[in-house]
Formats: sequence, C-alpha cells, structure tokens
Amino acid sequence: MVSVLLQRLSYTPPPWASALAAPTHGRIKLGHLPTPLMRWACGALSELGVRWSIKRDDLSGNELSGNKVRKLEFLMAEAVAGGHDCVVTIGGVQSNHCRATAAAARLVGIDAHLILLVRDKSFGDEPGLQGNLLLDRLLGATLHLCSGSDYLRQGGDLAAMNRINEQVAAELRRQGRVPYIVPVGGTTPLGTWGYLSAAAAAAEEAATFDPIDHIVFAVGSGGTAAGLALGSHLAGLRPQLHGVAVHHSPEHFYDLVDAEVSELSGGSFEACAREMLAIYPGAGAGYGVATPELMAFCAETARQSGVLLDHTYSGKALYYFAQAARAQPERFRGKHILFWHTGGARAPQKRNAKSCLTRRAYPPPSARTPRAPRAHPTRPPTRPAGWAARGPHLLPFPLALERTPTPL
Repeated sequence: MVSVLLQRLSYTPPPWASALAAPTHGRIKLGHLPTPLMRWACGALSELGVRWSIKRDDLSGNELSGNKVRKLEFLMAEAVAGGHDCVVTIGGVQSNHCRATAAAARLVGIDAHLILLVRDKSFGDEPGLQGNLLLDRLLGATLHLCSGSDYLRQGGDLAAMNRINEQVAAELRRQGRVPYIVPVGGTTPLGTWGYLSAAAAAAEEAATFDPIDHIVFAVGSGGTAAGLALGSHLAGLRPQLHGVAVHHSPEHFYDLVDAEVSELSGGSFEACAREMLAIYPGAGAGYGVATPELMAFCAETARQSGVLLDHTYSGKALYYFAQAARAQPERFRGKHILFWHTGGARAPQKRNAKSCLTRRAYPPPSARTPRAPRAHPTRPPTRPAGWAARGPHLLPFPLALERTPTPL
C-alpha cells in the first residue's frame, strides 16, 4: 500500500506481537520509511574479517532524521486523537529528540514546549543559534531552560526529567492549554512499537543478500533497545543484539528495558533483558563529550565508507562496540554485522572540528600531559535586561512559567 506523509494509518501488530498492548490510535506517517539498508565498506574490525551492512535510520527524514521518528509516529497520533494542542518534552540543550519532537508537532499542527537542560555556568545566558537550537527556534518551539543544579536537586535522573516535564505541563494546563507529555527520548511503551516491528523488517531485508549474525546500535534513552530486543525475541530472529550505552550504565538500561517490556506485556513476559541483548558501556569521557581518538575514528569511517557518524550516538556506538568485540575475537570473526544508524548530531561541535579533519595519530591518554581543571564560578540565575522580549524562559523552582513566546 502506498502511503503519503501525514496520512493517518491504522496499525495491526505482527502476529507474533498479538499478545502485547497494541496502539489504539494507529500512527501518523511522519518519516520516509522503510529506510535504506545497504552493504557498508566500514573498516572497523577488518582484522577479524567482519562483513558490515548498515540500516540508515539517519535518512528517515530531514527535520526528523534518526530513530525518533519511528516513536513519534505513534506518539503524535495519540496526541492528535486526544485533542492536545501542544507537546512538552525534555532533553539536553542540543537534543536531537527535542528537535525531532518540535518538527513532528508542527507537522501535525500543534505547538511544542522544549525543556532544555543547560550547565549552571551558561544558565542566564542567551543559548545561541547553533545546531539544534537554531532548528528548534525556526520551528517555533517555546524554549524553557533548566539549570543543571536544579535538575540535580530534582534527583538528576530519569524520574527527575519526568517530574520537570509534569511541572511545565501543569503550568500550561493552568493557562488553559491541553499539553501532551513526551518523556525524554520518546521512550514509552507506546513509542516502543516504533522499533518492535522494525527489527523483523530489517532482518528480512538483509537476508535477501546475506543472513545477519549481529545487530549493533546506540542506546541513549532505552526505547530503541527495548523495541529491538522484544521484537527480535518474539519474532524468533537469529541475530544477536548489541547495544552501546552512550550515557548511564548498562545496568541502568537493562532495568529500563525490563520495565518497558513488562508494561507492554502486562507483566506476562518471562525473558529478561540480559537474555535478549548485550549492552556495553560507551559513555567514554561523558555524554556528548568526544575524545580525539573518537573523532579520528569517525573521520576515518567517513572517508572509508561515505557515511557520517556523530560523536554522541552513532560514532560512540561503533567505536566502543569495536573495542568490546576485540576482547572476544572468535565470537565475531568472519561474521555479518548490521550497524543500525539511529542518527545523531548533524555536525560536530566547533571545538571538535580540528579532530575531525586531522589525520595525525593521537597519543594514548596515558601519554598526554594532564591538564589542571579550570574553575568555573557558578553564575547566579539572574535574568539579563530585555530577556523576556528576546529569549527562552528560565525555569525557576518552584515553577512559574511566563507566557511570552520564543522569538529568534
């Protein structure tokens, strides 16, 4: 069946997923799906004779590129069906999820409120017009800035993000709005359906030219991992799944996948996350922080294969998976590995540009001269003159939102 963008589509779960709680509002076609799958001239693990293919979810659409569109198709369908006039979500100041949510909301005709977490030293400053911040503002999203210290006071975890989301939504309700809350990363049981059936479809595609032995992907909020793990397990697929946690610990995501699967299945599903997939640590120097070695790896991969990887998600996933695979070479020697490119930052940050472009060999961390940490005095969360007329909302706690829009 040929479908067009923004078409409302009914959704019938695959037979192997019939026991799960199915979406009741279908989905709205937002992405260019199915995304391409192709052989990949990736040089990683060449010493093991690994054969690579790549699933290009980074090509799922311009404003919506990446894995978020698969989840947002279901989430926006529920938002529209429920008569909501705006969405509220949360993420980092350069969040791909927030940008994709803002684009999806505008495509279906509702407003977007984005809560962006910023460092204390930047709180109170105009956040700028770079990267996703520019796209957020071009899309007309209202920006609410939350300082890192306020986030930590709320708990500094996923539950804290959910609480902040709810606080902003509650204020919007007091203003007469009807907000729809999208948790960080779009990771909900409903959003998980985006990747439940995607795993089976990709395995069928790849099997036409070479059966897949392993599937590798980045783990950022856990929704993609939950969908791929549950979909692969229920469909009885052959490939082994390998996620790379770009922040938090593998144990955090094992627990999250278990919780998502339990809610989807009504607690009737017996297999645990550790039986369905392996998750490796991949935060490196920190979430969104790139080392020279990582940037050189991403640059070399782009030169070899013509595929761009970012330093926050896809690049880290492949880089740290390759390190883990070298520790168990016989498991991967001569295997066919599918790398699921879930998207990521559209361009490296300015401070990493030199690392991307240089070809020089970097010394190992042990050989570098350590730098003394720089002291950053905490700036008080004061509002510069004229802020309300030109910039985002600062979130004070207890919360009191303003009503002014966010102009460019």
